[in-house]
Amino acid sequence: MRSAGRIIWKWVKRIFIFLFLFQLFYIIILKWVNPPITITQLSSWLRGDGLKRDYVNSDKLSYNIKLAVIASEDQIYPHHSGFDWKSIDKALKHNEKKPNRVKGASTISQQVAKNVFLWQGRSWIRKGLEVYFTKMIEWIWGKKRILDVYVNVIQMGKGIYGIQAAAKTYFKKDAGKLTRREAAMIASSLPNPKLYTVKPLSPYVAYRNGWVLRQMLFLEKDKDVLALITSPPAPLQPSVERGE
Repeated sequence: MRSAGRIIWKWVKRIFIFLFLFQLFYIIILKWVNPPITITQLSSWLRGDGLKRDYVNSDKLSYNIKLAVIASEDQIYPHHSGFDWKSIDKALKHNEKKPNRVKGASTISQQVAKNVFLWQGRSWIRKGLEVYFTKMIEWIWGKKRILDVYVNVIQMGKGIYGIQAAAKTYFKKDAGKLTRREAAMIASSLPNPKLYTVKPLSPYVAYRNGWVLRQMLFLEKDKDVLALITSPPAPLQPSVERGE
């Protein structure tokens, strides 16, 4: 029995070491190569929602969309190390008082960690892994790369992933040609893009996009935000396209 236990433990350690090295290698590779597919995207396709996706290089992305998603989702993005602790504390207090109306406080970095490496859900295991992957991409990728991946993989409608697919679907143009208002409309839908639709225009997006536009004007005065959305990008692999 002891001998069998030692053999099992030996294999458990080997598997753990292999998985650790594999995920570390994958994180490093994704600093330059776009994710081939994510669990969220695969789930969308399996559910019958379809999968529209077209990765684009950072230099082909609209300045407006980078500014808009920061304004809408994470206004202190350049200044945190992956987590907005004040917002997390507020969300925890809110959720204790109103458990039926759960409020999130995920940063852009956390959303990338969840959408690239993990699955949707609120289990403690998933949240723990999200913390790990968030710190890893902050250390290995850096803010510019995280932002580029975010606008390329995040869901922006039913079966629509990434800004290029969203721009083509909603406005019949490339992501690099989005106006400020168009970018603000897409960014306004991000809390729940299947519910808060850009087309047909939902009341939430119609209301929120004006607020996002005002926040964009304010954030343009932040030199750290400007450095992230205007400086030369890291090279990416050729675009990958998927259709329904």
